[in-house]
Amino acid sequence: MALWFVLALMTAAAIFAVLWPLGRRAPLRAGSDVAVYRDQLDEIDRDRASGMIGEREAEAARVEVSRRLIGAADAAASGPVATPSGKTWRRRMAALAALVLLPLGSAGLYLALGSPNLPGQPQSARLDAPSEQRSVAELVARVEAHLEQNPEDGRGWEVIAPVYMRLNRYDDAVKARRNALRLLGASATREADLGEALAGVANGVVTADAKAAFERALAHDPAEFKARYFLGLAAEQDGRRADAAAMWRRLLAEAPPGAPWTEFVQESLARVDPGAALPGAAVPGPSADDVAAANEMSPEQRSAFVRGMVERLAERLSRESSDVEGWLRLLRAYMVLGDADKARAAADDARRALANEPEKLRRVDELVKGLGLGG
Repeated sequence: MALWFVLALMTAAAIFAVLWPLGRRAPLRAGSDVAVYRDQLDEIDRDRASGMIGEREAEAARVEVSRRLIGAADAAASGPVATPSGKTWRRRMAALAALVLLPLGSAGLYLALGSPNLPGQPQSARLDAPSEQRSVAELVARVEAHLEQNPEDGRGWEVIAPVYMRLNRYDDAVKARRNALRLLGASATREADLGEALAGVANGVVTADAKAAFERALAHDPAEFKARYFLGLAAEQDGRRADAAAMWRRLLAEAPPGAPWTEFVQESLARVDPGAALPGAAVPGPSADDVAAANEMSPEQRSAFVRGMVERLAERLSRESSDVEGWLRLLRAYMVLGDADKARAAADDARRALANEPEKLRRVDELVKGLGLGG
């Protein structure tokens, strides 16, 4: 009953707000206008005295306001003007419509969309609902509330850190990773995770702090794959492409069967060494004979050889434009060859070709961003 009483009061207030201006008599505008124009003249004098306007502007304003004041005074002298009957009739009809239609409309809308019998539910009850019924934001808020009350809960920090990473909240992820290390102790995985978060804060750049974390991870476990991958990325960013390629080749050679990260490492290897064969890739790499022949070439011949392969790939993609792996490899190849303009043009071609395939288009956009091509 309390709810319906509140709704009734709200409806009455809304009706009153509509009917009040309709039920008032129209004011005698002439008399009120005279007072307004006199106030405007006084205001012009004050503005002129304070220096806010010049003498010419003040005089022009006085003339205009005085003209209107004379007109208002003449209208007041002639007496109030009766309200036309047509306007009175329309005002009454509007008031009647508001009196009848507003309550009916609001009640009908609430009955159609509202839930008057649904009991209230506090936030704590919503947070205690099954996990599949809660959004990620609610889950994060719940964990954050718990950690605010229990800041020494290392497991809580470790649980929320990967969620921060997925939400691109890298500063929060670094804080969570550091707290997990402090409270649960150092390990290869925790050090590598901290390095990854530090690289995320730096927009993918392996900073000195991140590199130190990865090196500590390898001190705990020389086989830690994440640390090995990011140290290879650090070598690439330092301009040591050959070192990066060597690190990633060893990582692939030692990868356990079915490791989910091998494809990602293969793509990174192709970025620094376009001639590297990628097992399972849609785009065929050079044959063993091609690689052997390339090793015997001069640098100029090898460059021409690689450019020929890239041109053949570009030509094939003009016919088979839905091959996203081919587009990705072409973009990397152009960047390795130093042809950023061609890479941008190829990215535009890929976007046009894959415009109706959102997942493939997303992969192209991610690589374009990673290569620093912009757009």
